[in-house]
Amino acid sequence: MERTIHWEDFEVGQTRPYGPLVVTREAIIEFARQWDPQPFHLEDAAAAGSLFGRLAASGWHTCAMTMRMLCDAYLLRSASLGSPGVENLRWLQPVYAGDTLSGSLTVLEARASESRPAMGLVRSRWVTVNQLGQPVLTMEGWGMFRRRAAAD
Repeated sequence: MERTIHWEDFEVGQTRPYGPLVVTREAIIEFARQWDPQPFHLEDAAAAGSLFGRLAASGWHTCAMTMRMLCDAYLLRSASLGSPGVENLRWLQPVYAGDTLSGSLTVLEARASESRPAMGLVRSRWVTVNQLGQPVLTMEGWGMFRRRAAAD
């Protein structure tokens, strides 16, 4: 696959949409079984007695679903070199089976790397929302991308 999106393609203030992704009961339980086996992510009765009121996706599952949408929207077509991490991660609303997630990434900062001239850094804010437009996740972080000049 040709990598068509490079560091130069990220301008401060630019937004990139991602999604949609429909959340299934099966996916919630499968993720929880493997990675976050708390009862309110696995069992209806436990979830009913929790703050969620019904079976809810793990916040980590919401992060993973957001990552998948980002990959599908643009990352798999980019000259991504990875990320040093995320900051300010917040889970704002529960995610339930049947919810449809989508969102947008906003570029907050873009700068060339001083130590690695072939690389540029992009700081972004991601906001994932449910079908009602309610934010369910926000996070900020840096991405590292190959510079177009370095690819030529």
